[in-house]
Amino acid sequence: MPKSLKKSCTAQTSISRYFGGLSSRTVSQCGINKNPAEQQPSRGKKKRSPDDSFGLPTKRTKLPVHDLQVEDLNSEPPSFQSNKKTTVISSPEAAGLCSSTLEKLKGFTCSTEATDGASSKICEGGSSIRPTQDITEQHRNTNKPHQPGEEHEEEEDVEETGGSRLAASKQFANSGGGGGGVRFAELTLPSDLSAPSKRSKKVFTPLEQQVIQLKRQHPDALLAVECGYKYRFFGEDAEIAAKELNIFCHLDHNFMTCSIPTHRLFVHVRRLVSHGHKVGVVKQTETSAIKASGANKNALFARRLSALYTKSTLVGEDVNPVCSLRAVEEGVCDEVVSDPPDSFLLCISESWDKVKKQLTVGLVAVQPSTGDVLLDCFPDDPSRSELEGRVLKINPVEILVPSDLSEQTHRLLQSIAAASAQADDRVRVEKRDSTQFEFVSAMNTATEFYCHTQEKGSRSLSSVASLESPVICCLGPLIQYLQEFNLERVLRSESSFRRLSCESEGMILGAATLRNLEILNNQTDGGLKGSLLWVLDHTRTAFGKRMMRKWVSQPLTDMMSLSERQDAVQEILESPLLTLGSIKSLLSHLPDLERGICSIYHKKCSTQEFYLISSSLSRLGLELQALLPAIHSQISSALLRGVLLDTPNLLAPAHSHLKVLNEKAAKSGNKTELFSDLSGFPVLQERREEIQTVMNEIQDHRKEVRRMLKAPALNYTTVSGQEFLIEVKNSLSSTVPPDWVKISSTKAVSRYHSPFLVERYKKLLQLREQLLLDCQKEWTNFLDQFGEHYHTMKRAISHLATMDCLFSLAEVAKQGDYCRPEVSEDQRQILIRDGRHPAIDLLRGEHNQYVPNLTELQGDGRRTMIITGPNMGGKSSYIRQVALICVMAQMGSYVPAYETRLGMLDGIYTRMGASDNIYKGRSTFMEELTEASEIISRATDHSLVILDELGRGTSTHDGIAIAYATLEYFIRDVKALTLFVTHYPPLCELERVYPEHVSNFHMAFLLNEPDINTEIDDEEVQPEFITFLYQLTEGAAGRSYGLNVARLADIPDPILHTAAHKARELESTVNARRKNKKLLSDLLSISDRSSLMEWLQSHSALVQHQENTLPAISE
Repeated sequence: MPKSLKKSCTAQTSISRYFGGLSSRTVSQCGINKNPAEQQPSRGKKKRSPDDSFGLPTKRTKLPVHDLQVEDLNSEPPSFQSNKKTTVISSPEAAGLCSSTLEKLKGFTCSTEATDGASSKICEGGSSIRPTQDITEQHRNTNKPHQPGEEHEEEEDVEETGGSRLAASKQFANSGGGGGGVRFAELTLPSDLSAPSKRSKKVFTPLEQQVIQLKRQHPDALLAVECGYKYRFFGEDAEIAAKELNIFCHLDHNFMTCSIPTHRLFVHVRRLVSHGHKVGVVKQTETSAIKASGANKNALFARRLSALYTKSTLVGEDVNPVCSLRAVEEGVCDEVVSDPPDSFLLCISESWDKVKKQLTVGLVAVQPSTGDVLLDCFPDDPSRSELEGRVLKINPVEILVPSDLSEQTHRLLQSIAAASAQADDRVRVEKRDSTQFEFVSAMNTATEFYCHTQEKGSRSLSSVASLESPVICCLGPLIQYLQEFNLERVLRSESSFRRLSCESEGMILGAATLRNLEILNNQTDGGLKGSLLWVLDHTRTAFGKRMMRKWVSQPLTDMMSLSERQDAVQEILESPLLTLGSIKSLLSHLPDLERGICSIYHKKCSTQEFYLISSSLSRLGLELQALLPAIHSQISSALLRGVLLDTPNLLAPAHSHLKVLNEKAAKSGNKTELFSDLSGFPVLQERREEIQTVMNEIQDHRKEVRRMLKAPALNYTTVSGQEFLIEVKNSLSSTVPPDWVKISSTKAVSRYHSPFLVERYKKLLQLREQLLLDCQKEWTNFLDQFGEHYHTMKRAISHLATMDCLFSLAEVAKQGDYCRPEVSEDQRQILIRDGRHPAIDLLRGEHNQYVPNLTELQGDGRRTMIITGPNMGGKSSYIRQVALICVMAQMGSYVPAYETRLGMLDGIYTRMGASDNIYKGRSTFMEELTEASEIISRATDHSLVILDELGRGTSTHDGIAIAYATLEYFIRDVKALTLFVTHYPPLCELERVYPEHVSNFHMAFLLNEPDINTEIDDEEVQPEFITFLYQLTEGAAGRSYGLNVARLADIPDPILHTAAHKARELESTVNARRKNKKLLSDLLSISDRSSLMEWLQSHSALVQHQENTLPAISE
């Protein structure tokens, strides 16, 4: 906080205290200051003596112009409303001004401008009384340690004309409310920024000129500019950063500014990035000692953009602080910022075939922090359901799209971006120039990028050219985007590329299925708890969590891979061996090795992070190597043996790189002492020798100093960072040679540098800084050498992630009453005995058990179940449990059932729930039918189809007709295994039409009906009371008993009674119609007189009723 803010507002002094003879009333503030927002004097500026002030304040009055009050000199002062106002120190010497000066002051006038309710006083005309100008020191006080870049943090004020001062004040005043200062977008500056433009009437300091140039190069980023020991934001960037970070923002010279300390950069950058901003870090590229010896020693420090960060590109030591290895092992890494498991950057392109009238979507998703790259190309319909499903699986944090994106896709991405309740969780969507997404431009970018690739394992240009054109249209812009962040290297690796939707590799789970079955997130708050992933994820590592998410979202369809997983889980579950327990304990408290090696691959890794990652890899390799004999003899699972036997060899390169490092220096980040053996680093060895030579010369000079001062025991001292000081008692100062330079002093002693020490110490500082630059260069080369083993290391970490997931599935199987499912490719069936919902079973706990149920579907037999029953009877939970058990079975997990036999499913399709989609412009019923249409077009006879209450979004007749026709189509044509939940009784008639393939079921309940006679006497009809049994039972339910749910929802009793009476009345009417229809049908079927007479005798009461009714009607 500026010093002036700490002063009490009551200390303000009126102008009359300066100039006697004027009104004794105070004036709040005066606007004659050149730089109203500068709150404190520059550190490197000399203080003027009181004798030079001529009765004016010893400090410049730095007053915020936007707080000035419009007021005559004789008026009462306003109350102080802001703590931003600074004090004006009175001077007793001001009282004795001559009368001519006072006369001039009486003619001094101020014009006013009102801005947003606050008035500003702008002093016009040239006044002979101006604040004293601060004078920049040519040399810093030698007793202060040097801070690189600090001398230019607050630039020297350049004298302005009265008109220039007025323009600057108006610029500040007119900004109104949102802070003041110049805005980058408003700048129309000449090439020579140091000269005031007639149009702008502004003079920019050298630092501001530098910031303007940087902002022109990166207009879309918030720039954090390194200035000494802090990072500063300027202009609009400062206002945005101050709002997001909740820090103070003020006017400094021409721009609003705010600052953050360097050691907290990672915290603030991540906070800005989490709110969707792109943040650039601008660092000083010169060091103070080397700059002082150069020709431009009086110029501004050179600065350049060193890194850019967005949600998907948080890679680098600036934003990835790591804790010590011991803290990781103990699991106490509170200071480490935890990233989400996935941080994919997704690029989407669209191409429209006018002939086929077909939209083709291409996408490339890359995770720069782990090196994963996903490709896909697919046709899509206007609902963009295919794209939505892939986006939900990828779960990107940032999406790149062309500027001419279609309206339907734009609406979809809007709905996905706004799905999160928290702003910092929302997806960042950036529109890029559409020309980058054109095939020719994208192909040229890809050709230029891949034709110069010489790395081992890199993707060849021919393999890139063979990709589909929509994929190439994504790859080109993605290359250009990642080049801005220096993260494009991950796109060179052949092994990192993977097809997202290869139907031969996994079960199809669309967007609706992932959402309705709550596979990755729950539908209540979008969180993890309650989802299938929450049930299955007991992994111990970050890279294991990422792999588990892949397993859950894409179950297997390959029988061999599925059997290997099941065998591995079974062996872990049943084996009493200590070997597997030892391996499991190795996975505890590991850092994120996958992101760590990728950070090394990008050459953006700190020494601490490198040591943490490499030491962890080396330890794992050595301990697994020691377990190899036991693994060979004791483990029988093919998957476990393959993973465990292969990993130690893949981790071998970590040992050799770790031996080169000095552990203490690596943990402290000291790159000058980082390499323990310099034989492989001749440049560093030579620089060290030069430094040692200078040190020896300085130590030898000590003998001469001792002789001159006649002090045989004298040694150099170090104070406040200044080394090699010669300390002499003040009583002996006469013995000090006159050419020695006094550095600092106290009451007792003075400290000096001899001319020889001044020259040698300067040389030593230059060599040390040059050594630091050389070490940084060698460190980058060292990371590059380690990066050559990136692909083998990544494969080893993938093996460890597989082990973590297998241990997690074994942990799930231990929960009790879980069985190993039998999966076969030959049969189309689902047989689940005593099946339970995996998430509800876990949420309810042991004391409130879930009611198990039987499910039996046969592809050649009864393959469709029509499920009816009362509301809240458990129908939706039951059909979800069947689908989730199938997903678990095909990902290799044990399932919550007594017995499970399944045929291999190629996909699960669901239509559940009722909600509109405002972003897509679809009503509730339109959303229902769109999802149903997609299922009809994609489901096969090897699919599981779940339809929950189809047709309820429209009128009863239309709903029943659509539901009936759709279900009949699935039974007769698609022949998929189908679970159909409905409240429409006519649909149950399909069991009579297709008795071999359809069966009716309902969720059992107990009905407690009220006494009808009592109701008639009281003229009140009571609704039924239902006891749910949650047991699947054969047969159709006659009614849905919705009034029971109304009672449970606390609908008022009068409404319930009215509803029950109306329901009884409607039911009686419908029953009467059905009875009359049946009687008429029977009557029309009579063909002889005897049968007619029998019918009349049996229905005599009805005939009498009709005879009595007809005369009344005729009258």
